[in-house]
Amino acid sequence: MKEKDRPDLYSGLMTENALAVHELMSSNSLAVQELICGNSMVVQEHSLVSTDHSLIVGQEFPDVETCRRVLKDIAIALHFDLRIVKSDRSRFIAKCAKEGCPWRIHVAKCNGGPTFSIRTLHGEHTCEGVHNFHHQQATVGWVARSVEARVRDNPQYKPKEILQDIREQHGVAVSYMQAWRGKERSLAAVHGTFEDGYRLLPAYCDQIRKTNPGSIALVYATGQENCFHRLFISYRASVYGFLHACRPLLELDRAYLKGKYLGTLFCASALDADDTLFPLAFAIVDVESDENWMWFLSELRKLLGINTDKMPVLTILSERHPSIVEAVETHFPSAFHGFCLRFVSESFRDEFKNTKLVNLFWNAVYSLTSAEFEAKVAEMMEVQDVMPWFRQFPPILWAVAYFEGVRYGHLTLGITEVLYNWALEGHELPIVQLMEHIRNQLTIWFVERQNLGSSWTSILVPSAEKIILEAIADSHCYQVLRANKVEFEIVSSERTNIVDIQRHCCSCRRWQIYGIPCAHAAAALLSCGEDVRHYARECFSVNKYLEAYSQSIHPPPDRTHWNEFGDGAEVGGRKADVIIRPPKTRRPPGRPKKKVLRIESLKRPKKVVQCGRCHLLGHSQKKCSMQI
Repeated sequence: MKEKDRPDLYSGLMTENALAVHELMSSNSLAVQELICGNSMVVQEHSLVSTDHSLIVGQEFPDVETCRRVLKDIAIALHFDLRIVKSDRSRFIAKCAKEGCPWRIHVAKCNGGPTFSIRTLHGEHTCEGVHNFHHQQATVGWVARSVEARVRDNPQYKPKEILQDIREQHGVAVSYMQAWRGKERSLAAVHGTFEDGYRLLPAYCDQIRKTNPGSIALVYATGQENCFHRLFISYRASVYGFLHACRPLLELDRAYLKGKYLGTLFCASALDADDTLFPLAFAIVDVESDENWMWFLSELRKLLGINTDKMPVLTILSERHPSIVEAVETHFPSAFHGFCLRFVSESFRDEFKNTKLVNLFWNAVYSLTSAEFEAKVAEMMEVQDVMPWFRQFPPILWAVAYFEGVRYGHLTLGITEVLYNWALEGHELPIVQLMEHIRNQLTIWFVERQNLGSSWTSILVPSAEKIILEAIADSHCYQVLRANKVEFEIVSSERTNIVDIQRHCCSCRRWQIYGIPCAHAAAALLSCGEDVRHYARECFSVNKYLEAYSQSIHPPPDRTHWNEFGDGAEVGGRKADVIIRPPKTRRPPGRPKKKVLRIESLKRPKKVVQCGRCHLLGHSQKKCSMQI
């Protein structure tokens, strides 16, 4: 069939690559028709390899390997088998694998240079080509080259997605293992091998310290083989932001790495003025252990001690993990250590399996005073005896009414979800690339949040502004009696609260616990003409939010500019130029088990609103319908 007799198919192929298709059709119309019928989409805009498959005598290639790759791509695109007749340092000869087909090519090395050129070419095919989806030239190496661009942009590109894309774009079927090995090979080509990642750690730490002066970046090896042991990184920009603008509140958590070599990612994170996570320090260790948690808290203590004359009194939140508890008691003895309510509440729910008790438990958690807490416990005792569980989980570690530190309303760990996502996104990457992925995320956050904060015109950040407006609205329900210049008596139909605007406290304890004036304080402040916003803690101001992100995190230079050895490696506490090898905690064979993290379980439990007038749940005083 001639080209003019097939205007419908020909016009459909006249896209950006129409000229290349025209050349192919003029030289090999049978193969192109087979390609069209097989829906291989060689002219698709997003094809993984070049679609210019024309060959001419005299065409040059930089080396014989490039020649092989080009001919392999052409054979796959035009659906014919290629058989190599001769391949050495000076020549390359190949022909069509079908008996009797005259297609043949001879490439030889050019005189006086490293390039190769086509000497003879018989470009006509008389065979019908390959009719099925299996092609001998679709090797692991070809798969790796085909998906390299996609893997560079998305390390989570799955083998089953590779299978589907190659079949749709090339009309070729490869096995799952070919796709998996091809992805592994392309990952190594783009990011280097896992072994290279450990070898580059000393130089990487050296570059972090040079490009971000004041930052901490240390790597430790262990044993005679210098196997990787520990890595600690904290950027000066994060340390400055925490000490000068964030609340003295730290979250500690970890995530397990499931790459070729196992490990655990530790993180200490603060919270900025708008309740957004502010990661402070990271560590990767070969295995989670008491010793490694003790080391991480020790490095964190030294980090904060170096950068401030007076160590702030911290509130630390973590899981109820014995290793963390012991490490916090050792290195932060003056800190207030609270447990994440997600794990405590799961223990309570698993113990009692009673919905009413669970609801009463959360009411007790959010109780602001000991009297309110004891009242909720008494209600729980009417349902079932909970005292044995309370002895195992003392309320001082989780109940708002008894916790001695300031949690600012944070009862669960927000860093857990972030760490899980980082571990999931980076488990295909070498350790240096994983840390670069985290650094890049921090850099993006700093720039975005600096721009966001610059757009705010209020005194307080939006989250604090919302709480202030709600307090002002609820304050109209109260009668204000002034005792003296700083003390006020706030009277409602049910109770009376004492507010001291000089000490920033209220007998309901909400102002002290959350750092933002409550409705009683708002009523007192408004009665004497004060702006309620000026009495929120300074850490909720827009100025502090901007100061938290005022410093920059700079990227290290290209890897080609790194020294072979950095000066940060340590073996047995002694700095030395060493080649760090991977840890011995290698991933076992087989598909790794994936723990599904339910994101909804990571969200902070919704607070149960209780009316201060009628004491019923589900509404505030502002919306209360009870007659005054």
